[in-house]
Amino acid sequence: MTVARAVVNALIRAGAATLCQVETRPLEQVPPRGPLILAANHVGSIEVPLLFVHLEPRRLVGLAKIETWDNRLMGWLFDLWDAIPVRRGEADVEAIRRCLAVLEAGDILAVAPEGTRSRNGRLLRAQPGVAMLALRSGAPILPIGHWGGEQFPANIRRLRRTRFHVRVGRPFVVQTNGEKVTAEVRQAIADEIMAQIAALLPEEYRGFYADWVGRPPRYLKFVS
Repeated sequence: MTVARAVVNALIRAGAATLCQVETRPLEQVPPRGPLILAANHVGSIEVPLLFVHLEPRRLVGLAKIETWDNRLMGWLFDLWDAIPVRRGEADVEAIRRCLAVLEAGDILAVAPEGTRSRNGRLLRAQPGVAMLALRSGAPILPIGHWGGEQFPANIRRLRRTRFHVRVGRPFVVQTNGEKVTAEVRQAIADEIMAQIAALLPEEYRGFYADWVGRPPRYLKFVS
């Protein structure tokens, strides 16, 4: 880890302790080693640095829309964190290659299957890209659900601390049992992954997946 990265992460941890109450104990369930796709809901910007610094010392690499680098400061920060720029709306071969390399190195790849921020905390429908990464890599997926971060901007204005809640689910792998992987199958896999995230959230946050919780998955195999 570079000196700059260590300093920035320390400042974020200090800021988080002042401005937020972060539930860190559930994150102890994250495996200490081995390749892992961390699939989480995407509410705003606060969860990115909070999860990043609280999962150290594990190396975690996330994805960000390429437009993020239009902002010089944000581009510098995301480069510091080795973030992978993604061109949304197209098959970004270079981004896929870098994602697979992260997993091949035994690190954590953090993805937001929704592909964009929901802002109000309620789940949007997943994009199928997470299914492709799971199938190509064979890496286990760990669902993480969080809430409370959507209240951060309002709480800052009112000089209130934000309670950032985290829940970690059971790890699983994706398997198709020889079924042809069509676009419909990829979407079904992505939906089943999101349903696992939805099950970790309070009912009012489940959004598109409110009726999916409790359905037996077809393409997921839970692992110990």
